[in-house]
Amino acid sequence: MQITRETDYAIRCVHYLTRTYGRVTMVDEIAKEMCIPKSFLAKIVQKLSKAGIVRSYRGVKGGFELSRHPGKITLLHVIEATQGPVAMNACAVDPQICGFSSACSIHPVWVEVRKKVENMLRKKNFADLGSL
Repeated sequence: MQITRETDYAIRCVHYLTRTYGRVTMVDEIAKEMCIPKSFLAKIVQKLSKAGIVRSYRGVKGGFELSRHPGKITLLHVIEATQGPVAMNACAVDPQICGFSSACSIHPVWVEVRKKVENMLRKKNFADLGSL
């Protein structure tokens, strides 16, 4: 599994919002501080908002803030919000994708890897991650 650039930027964004927790932060500020193209970040925060990770505010004093405490937001939440389920192979997410899943000796390996990676990412919340 490799995270996408979008997911990397989303993680940086949430990490920055962790540092500014409790205040609304404009996309311009996040983009500048985290070296993320502003137009790309605007699309990313919409995904994070749809997933319930950030809250958006419109208007002159608009921007974004975390929708809940950083300790309640995990790396897994952000990854799934931007690129979907974590898996080395699509059959680990949906065995119906591959006609060999039920007889494949490798399928259980992919499923086990997925579970382990998910568990590790689920344990890493943004309150515990420290500074960049």
